[in-house]
Amino acid sequence: MKKKIFVVENDDSILEIVAALLNDEGYDVKALTTKEGIYEQIENYKPNVILLDIIKPTDEGAELCRTLKADSRTKHIPVIVMSTHSRVAETIKSVCADEVVPKPFDIFDLLNTIELQLSA
Repeated sequence: MKKKIFVVENDDSILEIVAALLNDEGYDVKALTTKEGIYEQIENYKPNVILLDIIKPTDEGAELCRTLKADSRTKHIPVIVMSTHSRVAETIKSVCADEVVPKPFDIFDLLNTIELQLSA
């Protein structure tokens, strides 16, 4: 059975590239550009990993990540945050993310990070 990856990315171009890459690697991918209705979609999809774009290291930016990690239905799912903001790596991992991948990302680093989280 294919591992499921749920991707939330606000940039359509990046979302398309990440989804194609992950599909080519044999993953089942659900990709969204919006956070609307995300909890229901995660609950229905039951992903093995969540890739989450966080633009700024603010409370608002980390809210979804914190909520996912606080909810008993989703706290076991690894959350990998992708961000262009350098302070995100410093702050978000200590708050809620299992791992952080800086953007622009190296494809092999992203895949390696996903594999590490799946095997954890």
